[in-house]
Amino acid sequence: MIRVHPAKAVLDACVLYPTVLREILQGAATAGLYQPVFSDRILREWTRATAKLGPVAQAQAEGEAALLRAAFPKALIRDQPGLEARLVLPDPDDVHVLAVAIAASADAIVTFNVQDFPGHVLAAEGITRRDPDGFLWEMHSHHPDAMAAIVETVREKAEAISGRPVDLKPLLKRAKLFRLAKAVGGALQAG
Repeated sequence: MIRVHPAKAVLDACVLYPTVLREILQGAATAGLYQPVFSDRILREWTRATAKLGPVAQAQAEGEAALLRAAFPKALIRDQPGLEARLVLPDPDDVHVLAVAIAASADAIVTFNVQDFPGHVLAAEGITRRDPDGFLWEMHSHHPDAMAAIVETVREKAEAISGRPVDLKPLLKRAKLFRLAKAVGGALQAG
């Protein structure tokens, strides 16, 4: 059963860049399994990261960022320069992410970036750091049918785009979702 007040989680730019991961996170949010949080700065970091793939990829990412803003208007939190001024992280360029999490009263920051978000600093603010695989695996543990449907939708989309069959486990593993791949794969074999 879905909780009445799902957890709020800031999506760091590094979890928005891989398309499969972003689409699963977005699907879980659409299903009401958690409340996403982001800022314009986080979205700009994501779209700038795609520039290395060329101008077409960056334009596509900017379009996808606009769709994300439209799909989750309450997720967008303004930059918090006042909060940023009092915060210290190993990488000063990540302070804005923690400030957004504090301003939103978020429960977690979903990121691959372990070293720049020390647990003790986040804990002092009542926030945890979650790796995307563990975050999504936990959702699957509590809502296996919903998560299986979300993952299957993403797989079908990847298949339609590529024009050839796409195996689920390798797709998830390329997105660094190893535990989720095992859980969803195990559920498919059992079903």
